[in-house]
Amino acid sequence: MGDKAQTHPGAAGRAQAADHPQSVRNVVLVGHSGSGKTTLVEALALTAGAINRAGRVEDGGTVSDYDEMEHRQQRSVQLSLVPVEWDGIKINLLDTPGYADFVGELRAGLRAADAALFVVSASDGVDGSTRMVWDECAAVGMPRAIVITHLEAARADFEEMTRICAEAFGRDDPDAVLPLYLPLHGPQAPDGHAPVTGLIGLLSQKLFDYSTGERKESEPGEDQLPLIEEARNRLIEGIISESEDETLMDRYLGGEQVDVKTLIEDLERAVARGVFFPVLAAAPAAEGARHGLGTVELLELVTRGFPTPLEREPIRVTTPDGEPRELKAVCDRDAPLVAEVVKTSSDPYVGRLSLVRVFSGTLRADQTVHVSGHGLSDRGHEDHDVDERIGALSTPFGKQQRPVSHVIAGDLACVAKLSRAETGDTLSAKDDPLLMEPWEMPDPLLPLAIQAHSKPDEDKLSQGLARLVAEDPTMRLEQNQDTHQVVLWCLGEAHADVALERLRSRYGVQVDVVPHQVSLRETFATRAAGRGRHVKQSGGHGQFAICEIEVEPLPGGSGIEFVDKVVGGAVPRQFIPSVEKGVRAQAAKGVAAGHPLVDVRVTLLDGKAHSVDSSDAAFQTAGALALREAAADAKIHLLEPVAEVSVLVGDDYVGAVMSDLSGRRGRVLGTEQTPGGRTLVRAEVPEIEIGRYAVDLRSLSHGTARFSRRYARHEPMPPQIAERVREDAKGAS
Repeated sequence: MGDKAQTHPGAAGRAQAADHPQSVRNVVLVGHSGSGKTTLVEALALTAGAINRAGRVEDGGTVSDYDEMEHRQQRSVQLSLVPVEWDGIKINLLDTPGYADFVGELRAGLRAADAALFVVSASDGVDGSTRMVWDECAAVGMPRAIVITHLEAARADFEEMTRICAEAFGRDDPDAVLPLYLPLHGPQAPDGHAPVTGLIGLLSQKLFDYSTGERKESEPGEDQLPLIEEARNRLIEGIISESEDETLMDRYLGGEQVDVKTLIEDLERAVARGVFFPVLAAAPAAEGARHGLGTVELLELVTRGFPTPLEREPIRVTTPDGEPRELKAVCDRDAPLVAEVVKTSSDPYVGRLSLVRVFSGTLRADQTVHVSGHGLSDRGHEDHDVDERIGALSTPFGKQQRPVSHVIAGDLACVAKLSRAETGDTLSAKDDPLLMEPWEMPDPLLPLAIQAHSKPDEDKLSQGLARLVAEDPTMRLEQNQDTHQVVLWCLGEAHADVALERLRSRYGVQVDVVPHQVSLRETFATRAAGRGRHVKQSGGHGQFAICEIEVEPLPGGSGIEFVDKVVGGAVPRQFIPSVEKGVRAQAAKGVAAGHPLVDVRVTLLDGKAHSVDSSDAAFQTAGALALREAAADAKIHLLEPVAEVSVLVGDDYVGAVMSDLSGRRGRVLGTEQTPGGRTLVRAEVPEIEIGRYAVDLRSLSHGTARFSRRYARHEPMPPQIAERVREDAKGAS
């Protein structure tokens, strides 16, 4: 790699649909926000000839950041596809957001890709969340390379950053994370900083000078060769140690000179197998320049070292009923169709757009396919199995769309107007429907309670929310039956801001954010008695019903138990269900602060009826009055939901996390060591205390922790907090 530049006409540019899986590379860019992923995509597109001038994130002029919100925030908020062509190979560059709130877009990019470029800023280093994604890629054997950016920053040190990357990414084998090139520095500036103007190829021992904006190759001087000797020898040993030729290391240690061609072939195989992870440097092109630093070398690595879709592990599929099936061939364009919707978006001109990765067969315009959903009904996603006709097919270049007639296995494209397909759905042959194994998505754990701003907004709200969650499987829609709130569960504040903006700008729905309420309950703390007397005379038939009840507390989770102990027909048999109905209706409304009453036994002991004026309605009213009177003479506990919380956090932050949980009235149940220097902390915490925990934990752990929660039970709230809630309820009413 690194011995030739693309100069011949037609070798580069924007890529159309591929003709064979062998000529496709699907590459996702991974890195924290601000590491330079979008700028790198722009530089690669310029070098490949796909664009004539590189745009800047700050100006909102890049190909992949085309959303108005991305222009305002100057950061990516969604997955974007920029296909380019290099040396006859179509490279699908998948630019992902680096901010943790948009990890769903990153997950989609990882699903669609066969290899990853980890972009690391020389001025910021490697953060914990990037390490976590590296470990996930390692777990599935995804090939990776590392690109160091921002070498123009003051005190940027390529050698030091390479060492940091080896420590972060090569914990098991630091010699598997090594540079292929060393930076070539220009004259030192007055501030002492010497800019990087080119690269020195460690294998080819060639100089690649980018100082003029054009890549120029030359031979190194005699004084430069000793500077690269140590790094070159270490690289050669690293490559040979991963070689499939087991005799090569012995021959090398025995003094045999290994041919550079052999080394490059072994390097390419090791990269494609995901056992060697080269480090490269890259920088955007200067104004008017044709090539950004290191972009040619990076494109060569992608086309020659990264795997084709044919080398990907076979996908797991089942029938829609869950019966396992085995595909007859891997990534065969002539096999039955299996494709997946990796992203759903809305275009103001063409409507819904589905970005699809074809894993098997060929997807054609006007074809009828079967759409199988994953049943994410808990997140507000429709559960479905339907046939749909494929509309127009296109290959995207950022926001631009180029029509194509078909898409083969291994490639990506956009499908217009799939009205029922959502992110994560499978497209397959209508006569042989299949369902792909879903990819892991994080649970949205930050609640956003909303209400329509006006009556016209109320009419459009449900449709807007349905379309919003159809696009984003990391968002969950809840219609809370207890609090009667509409709640959007998001991954963080930035995710919530994007949701609100899309509701407003895309779907024309203005909403107001209101305080999120947890589902509180009430219960009797002591035994109490109550008498319900409903007697009215107003001419004609009156209303007459008297009942006497006793209420006693029950263990948590018991609900409402109604017992009839009336003797002598004091309350006629036909009216006993009426009393129970009235009691249960009042219990649902609450007896103290307007929250449902639970975990009590209500016993009907006595009562009186009138032969003419008693009725079902009268005894319902009497039952409700009796329960209210009993509550007035009893101590009522306010019950709050308690969640079982599991926090997976790096060992460095365990103490801070446990202290924070205690400050939230949490009870730590235990800790458990897990691989990778991390600890699982289990605790029980009142839900009212963890409404913003998704945001606070990220800040507390510098983005390295994640947590899950599940409802455990309701339990009594501390008296001082319960009193505050009651006062708030009185003020609201």
